[in-house]
Amino acid sequence: MDDIRTLGKKTIKTLKEGGVFQVAKKSVEYIKVENIRRKYNGRVYKDVLFINGCDYNSLPHPPRYRIQHQMEQLRANGIECDEANWVELDLNAVRNYRLFIIFRCQYDEKIEKFIRLAHSLNKRVVYDIDDLVIDTKYTDEIKYLNTFDKQQKKDYDLGVMNMQRVLKMCDAAITTTERLAEELKKYNANVFINRNVASEKMYELSEKAYEKRVNQKQKKEKFAIGYFSGSITHNDDFELVLPVISKLMRKYPKLELHIVGLLDIPNELKCFQTRIIAHKFVNWQELPDLIAAVDVNLVPLQNNIFNEAKSENKWVEAALVRVPTVASNVGALKRMIKHEETGLLCNDKKEWYEALVTLIENEEIGKRIGENAYSFCKKNCLTLYTGMPLVRIVKKLFTPNIAFVLPALNISGGVMVALEHCVMLKKAGYDVTIINTDIDNSEWCKFHGVRLPVIASRKYTITGSLDKVVATMWFTVRFLEGNCNIKERYYLVQGFEPDMYEPGSPFRLEANEMYSPKSEVRFVTISKWCEKWLQEKYDKKARYIRNGMHVKDYWPIKRDFSGKVRILIEGDCGVAYKNVDESFQITNQLDKNKYEICYMSYNAEPKDWYDVDEFYHKVPFEEVGDIYRSCHILLKTSTLESFSYPPLEMMATGGFVVAIPNGGNKEILTNEKNCLLYHQGDILEGVNAIKRICSDEDLRNKLYEEGLKTAKERDWNNIRNDVLEAYGCKER
Repeated sequence: MDDIRTLGKKTIKTLKEGGVFQVAKKSVEYIKVENIRRKYNGRVYKDVLFINGCDYNSLPHPPRYRIQHQMEQLRANGIECDEANWVELDLNAVRNYRLFIIFRCQYDEKIEKFIRLAHSLNKRVVYDIDDLVIDTKYTDEIKYLNTFDKQQKKDYDLGVMNMQRVLKMCDAAITTTERLAEELKKYNANVFINRNVASEKMYELSEKAYEKRVNQKQKKEKFAIGYFSGSITHNDDFELVLPVISKLMRKYPKLELHIVGLLDIPNELKCFQTRIIAHKFVNWQELPDLIAAVDVNLVPLQNNIFNEAKSENKWVEAALVRVPTVASNVGALKRMIKHEETGLLCNDKKEWYEALVTLIENEEIGKRIGENAYSFCKKNCLTLYTGMPLVRIVKKLFTPNIAFVLPALNISGGVMVALEHCVMLKKAGYDVTIINTDIDNSEWCKFHGVRLPVIASRKYTITGSLDKVVATMWFTVRFLEGNCNIKERYYLVQGFEPDMYEPGSPFRLEANEMYSPKSEVRFVTISKWCEKWLQEKYDKKARYIRNGMHVKDYWPIKRDFSGKVRILIEGDCGVAYKNVDESFQITNQLDKNKYEICYMSYNAEPKDWYDVDEFYHKVPFEEVGDIYRSCHILLKTSTLESFSYPPLEMMATGGFVVAIPNGGNKEILTNEKNCLLYHQGDILEGVNAIKRICSDEDLRNKLYEEGLKTAKERDWNNIRNDVLEAYGCKER
């Protein structure tokens, strides 16, 4: 309640001086300054991002407890986190964290977009609130709001209802007390309690304040009771004990009243003004010294729903300097304080009077209670010792995540397979991230209409927890070995990678080394051939997943061979094992009056001696099917493939395939059944295979039907469950 009233007081002052525009201007300017000081590092991957809906000027107390202290709890237990202010929140930050905790944010379009984007990525968003400012049915009971004019009250009510709106949009809520949790469940069924606790810095300052008090101890002539209100608007609470304080001041000339905050001295006490020590609102770092200067801490609270929902902060702060607390027997104070052991609880004025008389007349009782409260709070109310309950909450709210480490974002065959797996896992409810080891700094990758977040490993510091990480090429395995925050490591093997390099290349040895990784890695492969040599050569048992395709994207058409026949050559001529030169050695032998030669490559361009009629370069993925349909025969001469996609895609469109057999295409290509195979290096045999397809209609009919059948068997929809099971996942 202090924060509401303090904010209200400052807001009214600014409204009077400069109007609504000036309020908005000052708020934004201040928050921008704060954001520069507190802004999260955008190039990170961590576990939790706290999004602060308050500023540290108008409302310093709540965000300190609910953001900084909770971050300290998490960091003390290995959960990496950051803070960002909602004013300058970057929507792309949704890529960088597993969970988002929004503190007291009001609704606006950006917050809604952020939450929707997080949900689209299967990430969860939590609302943190420490007061009943989520419905006007509660706030209408705050007497202080009666001082607002009509427009101020309307604006305030809108803010309250806008907080409720965000609360309802979130997956869960975290709050401070049982009564507050009970009320929040009316708006969000998934509510967790993480009590307010003191930070390590508060503990340090409190120890120093107590030590100073002990060292300065002289013969006691005065007995000080303290009321740390923070705001004049605590009059309703202070009125509970005002008659008691007045009576005690008359009875005990040695009694002093210390007031800290904006509380004006009530008229009933002005006759004791010489024994009243008043301090204005102070920085929290100064508060332990002021509390340590008194003998008793007063926490009077009216018995209403707001106070039942309030936390026990004032008791904890006093306990850390060993000062006993006398408090109303309400809410969290009632729950946390053991009467006559760690504090004194009062139900009426009579009990307040008796409790204070006891402490004034027998200081040893107060000392015992203060020491007991200190012993309890230093073990049960500090961030260092209380983080595990919050850690359990956070881990429960984490969506299981899986990251794929890609060598690049270019749509090559191997990358495409990994992206297919990413999309399937995302659709199954997993939090999926791409970690890109290339120099490309793209923040998103769109595949089949699905946006996947990308983290560039060269630019980002990745310290967040990762449930599963999948390496997709030999050098990406190093990411698995270099990160201790990974629970399960996978290596998606799509080919014998040492043979992708020329003899003498150091990469041959390094690639081979990755089949015997230093850390525990689970092997997955998309090829029976790879499964076989992994077992035979490296004693690695791999989980086999059939490779697939989206048949609907490669719908078939019957080819007309009455005119010129178009031959398609596909592959990067700069990569030796793609063996593209041999394809052109074959097509250069063909009659140019009867054949057109098309070449499709994502990276390399045709060599000078290639006879090419049409060159397709960096064709968008969604247009590849059209290229296949425009051609009659695919000539694919790769000598090394883990799984050869182009022949399967060509067959799906109703086209024909001439290829060299290799370990990766044996699963899908059968000579004379769905394709024609020829021996590597036999140029004439390759030429004759093309001519045979052109001249033999019966052969074409057979290859056409079997090719379509082969493609349909490999539809991704028939493989989905196999993919999930290979990574130990299931539909969520």
